[in-house]
Amino acid sequence: MKNFSFKKRLGYIYASIFIVILTIIIFFNQLDRILYIPIKTPEMWCEGQPCIELDFFSFTILLVQPTSTFFVYLLGFITLLLGVYFLRISKGNKFVFWWGIALLLWGIGAIFAGTSYQAFSYVIKCAGKGFCVWTSLLEILYLLLSVGSVNAMLLAQANLDEKNKWTRIIKTYALINFLIYEVVVVIGAIIPIQFMISFELMILFLAPTILFLLISNMRNYFEHRRRINLSLSIIYVSLILIIGLYFLYFMLGITDVLWEHQIWFSENDVLHIGLSLWMSYIYITIRKNKKNIEISKELEAL
Repeated sequence: MKNFSFKKRLGYIYASIFIVILTIIIFFNQLDRILYIPIKTPEMWCEGQPCIELDFFSFTILLVQPTSTFFVYLLGFITLLLGVYFLRISKGNKFVFWWGIALLLWGIGAIFAGTSYQAFSYVIKCAGKGFCVWTSLLEILYLLLSVGSVNAMLLAQANLDEKNKWTRIIKTYALINFLIYEVVVVIGAIIPIQFMISFELMILFLAPTILFLLISNMRNYFEHRRRINLSLSIIYVSLILIIGLYFLYFMLGITDVLWEHQIWFSENDVLHIGLSLWMSYIYITIRKNKKNIEISKELEAL
């Protein structure tokens, strides 16, 4: 009963923090002060990137980077459906439950990101403005949901391993990690400070957690030879490699070279296609190992 109450309180704390942070950002953000660099007027937004006009009855909407939009929305909906599926089949299995929460948050975040970074970036960042802005509220939500997603993976790990003092420490760390990042984002959105609300800082912020998950599963696999730990190690190694490919593609300037020849394939497409394949492996791993995951009676009482 005590453990159940802790879990319930943890859920309320997460939800309350997110609502408070979201309210502050919505009403006090200064995101419009950060202009897109190089400076662009709305008329310049589609120079050098693909845009198509879509007619809906009496409305015309400018869709930006249609192929990239397809890839990111595909990732978002696949991940969202997987999250719902894992929640449905969890049936008291807290490991599967938290993976469901993680993918649910990741999927919603991906859809928000695709909407603002690609699909409707003109409408959100440029329309009605003198100059296009760098970011939007949807992108801030994407950052918050992504951090929440990785922390949910951490909670899943805590419910997989044998219960001891470290499981409570991990759960507490997940909450503190989430809280600190929310504060960073609030400061970055209100002052505003571009780097504090950037994708790059989010990756740097999450790197220790991802590395911990990788090392923890590798250590458990070598000690206990549990197949689930090997599969999870592959999941986190793959995530690191996919993110690495994204940054390599970006730093080599491959997108600019291809776009000059009107080949619309960017570093974001590398990331989203890689993550879609990654989600497929997660589905296979969780579904295949669900019945074989050994959870102690104490964990079942959470």
